[in-house]
Amino acid sequence: MALPEIRKNHPHYGEWLVRKKSCQRLIHYLAAKKSRLHILEIGCGNGWLSAQLADMPRSEVIGSDINWLELQQAARVFSKKSKLKFIYGDIRSGMLQDLKFDVIVLAASMQYFPALHEIMDCALPQLYPGGEIHILDSPFYEPSRIGAAGKRTLAYYKALGFPEMAAHYHHHCFDELKPFHYKILSNPLSFRNRFFGKNPFPWVCVKNE
Repeated sequence: MALPEIRKNHPHYGEWLVRKKSCQRLIHYLAAKKSRLHILEIGCGNGWLSAQLADMPRSEVIGSDINWLELQQAARVFSKKSKLKFIYGDIRSGMLQDLKFDVIVLAASMQYFPALHEIMDCALPQLYPGGEIHILDSPFYEPSRIGAAGKRTLAYYKALGFPEMAAHYHHHCFDELKPFHYKILSNPLSFRNRFFGKNPFPWVCVKNE
């Protein structure tokens, strides 16, 4: 319930500090629209970000995930938030085809989809005209660096004792975004970002135009 706030001596404090900053700047960006927003978070996990978004004035939020245990926790922990609902299932199944949203968020989840174009092709029809998809806290690579990134991922999961997990972590590159109307709202390679060390991940906005 307290996330993204976490004690400084927690082993994942650095990771949650990044997520906290991403959350804050997304909320600041969306609040500036000063309009009613229907928001979908794909891959919401335990629901912490969906809950933060639901606290915005004029927002209504649905969080979706395929992890039943995490969704049960989310529904229990955030049960008092009337503007927040959770749905179990895969958006690629067409389960939300009758609903439309102003904003769709994928936060730290893009890497768990094998094909970027597949999730974009499913998500874009769910948007109202002018709606936006925001991809946060997921790495993007130059094509020449994907092989090395895959080796690092395998080594990471081997060290954890779960090498089979590497097959479920996918490495995407910016070239995959070319068919879509996208803009990079924050570039980790920019001088400002590198100098201040704000966020190692890009913030990508894909518009439904």
